[in-house]
Amino acid sequence: MAQRIVILGAGYTGMTAAMATARRLRRKDVQITLVNPETRFTERLRLHQTAAGQELKNLQIPEMVAGTGIAFVQGRVTGIDLDGRVAHLDGGRTVAYDILVYALGSVTDIATVPGVDENAYTLNTAAEARRLAERLAAVDSVVVGGGGLTGVESAAEIAETHPGLRVVLLSRDVPGSMMGEKARAYLHAGLKRLGVEVRTGVEIAKVLPDAVELADGERIETGATLWTTGTRVSPMAAQAGLTVDDRGRIVVDETLRSVSHPEVYAVGDAAAIRQPYGVIHGTCQSGIPTAAHAADAVARQVTGRQPKPFRFGYIHQPVSLGRRDGVIQFTRPDDTPRGLYLTGRWAVAYKEFVSSSPWKTYGLLKKYGGAVAWSHGGRATRTA
Repeated sequence: MAQRIVILGAGYTGMTAAMATARRLRRKDVQITLVNPETRFTERLRLHQTAAGQELKNLQIPEMVAGTGIAFVQGRVTGIDLDGRVAHLDGGRTVAYDILVYALGSVTDIATVPGVDENAYTLNTAAEARRLAERLAAVDSVVVGGGGLTGVESAAEIAETHPGLRVVLLSRDVPGSMMGEKARAYLHAGLKRLGVEVRTGVEIAKVLPDAVELADGERIETGATLWTTGTRVSPMAAQAGLTVDDRGRIVVDETLRSVSHPEVYAVGDAAAIRQPYGVIHGTCQSGIPTAAHAADAVARQVTGRQPKPFRFGYIHQPVSLGRRDGVIQFTRPDDTPRGLYLTGRWAVAYKEFVSSSPWKTYGLLKKYGGAVAWSHGGRATRTA
């Protein structure tokens, strides 16, 4: 019987895993099924643009996988039966597998601070980003909670698109703290140029419908709050019985197989992947190479070969500051900054290349497989 390969999740990692697996096993007797709740592909790297009111291309997953032999199933995963090797979907449906690739990713954590769930917007989905865009058109101020790279890009994009809007970026740490001194200074100068009010060393205690309350009791009035700090993964892996770490991520071996269930591979934010410098932190830069490697590992398993160990090193920290400015900090493999960085139009061009529309990237994956994914990520085991 044909080997049944099921990929759960069609974000950047799930799509990469599906397309690269299909390419590698195109002449083998396999059935590849890709499961996702929506038919539209979500460009999560660009949701801050959606939140600012910009329209992105409507990329449809069924069109993207057409001609690859991948069967697309629209559905939300509700559970996994590891003993029966079945994924349960909404509506009582099931999808059986011999090999499972778990690519369900992560979302912004809305449970750590009171009021976030009820009163703040996130960039978890395109629909929520669009709701924020509608709200921004009707208010005169917005607070962005979290000074990580998502918070910085969001604040800059909103400020550039809505020059009359008061944009306040609140952060416990200094934005860009992981960068070198010169790149970080450029980032802050760019935020200042756009009129973003940056406040560091603050702790948000509560999010209200019309304000943010700080730990020291100060209240900052706002027409909308965007929450960008902290992430969490679905509890589904733990509930199914997979071995997970203290954050709920699937613990994998050096080939990206679950240490408790070797028929399951985990990629991207959903996996706890250890390298010599520590556990990889979730970014698209690291996620896409994990998916390409998993595709190679699955192909090797199906054809009776031994999967290779995964190796990864970071190469950059790319940050857009609106559509016309940016800063790229190049890094060592452990993500610490090198002396080299790019700014201005060169940074914009570089950022657009590494986060370019997946339509072209996945089209190339149909033809060439994992090498394309590797070129848009970090230093990984090249599997082409």
